[in-house]
Amino acid sequence: MPSTNVVLESEPKGQSVNSKDQEGLILDHRPESIRKRLALAPKRQNISDAVLGGIDGCITTFAVVSGSVGAGFPSSVAIILGFANLFADGFSMAVSNYESSKAEQEFIESVRKSEARHIEQIPEGEREEIRQIFKAKGFDGDLLERIVNTITADKKVWLDVMLMEEHGLSKTTSNPLMSAGVTFAAFISVGVIPLMPYLVSTLNMNQQFTVSAVLAGIMFFVIGMLKSLAVAKPLITSGLRTLFTGGAAAAVAYFTAHFMREIFNISTG
Repeated sequence: MPSTNVVLESEPKGQSVNSKDQEGLILDHRPESIRKRLALAPKRQNISDAVLGGIDGCITTFAVVSGSVGAGFPSSVAIILGFANLFADGFSMAVSNYESSKAEQEFIESVRKSEARHIEQIPEGEREEIRQIFKAKGFDGDLLERIVNTITADKKVWLDVMLMEEHGLSKTTSNPLMSAGVTFAAFISVGVIPLMPYLVSTLNMNQQFTVSAVLAGIMFFVIGMLKSLAVAKPLITSGLRTLFTGGAAAAVAYFTAHFMREIFNISTG
């Protein structure tokens, strides 16, 4: 039975489709290209911060809108509560993300200092840890000893290896201020969208809510699609999943408000 590689190479049609990608991969994996790429400090992406902020911002404001409609409150209440929650929750999320990123940085730094102290105090014990780590990967004999000697000859390399292999920590951490800023900007810019129809006085309450729901649905779907582009996942599936999540949160807010209104017999007239 012919291998998959042989089949692909024997099909001009498939080869023409992937030729540009193949050429790009070859260029990216030339020695000089690899050397330049590895010489650059690894960058932490803020995609997750933007997606989290955007989704939560849209859910927060549309949930307020849905809850206001479910409770029978006038449009003015939806606007006031919506904008109050938009900025308060956006600020809260940004601060939380900042503190989380800062705590991650401080934890990694504390582990690095601890390992550096161990290397100074018990170098042979730390060398043995390196030896056992790479022995578990299948290296042995003279090759294993050369690996141990090479790694432990450079303290920075030694520390980086211990952080990643022993503690499972990445040397790339997020910038707390950047994470907070991206989260807040995404939260506000996306979260304000469901509130826009309530600023149009020519629409009645039902029209405002309908337009708000449509806009929120579009934003959920678009955010899901953008997320899929970043992580190479199916566009439609990711968009629908995010749309379902946001819609479910809004439905919970609507029916909870409506239920509480009936339970406590609250009149909004």
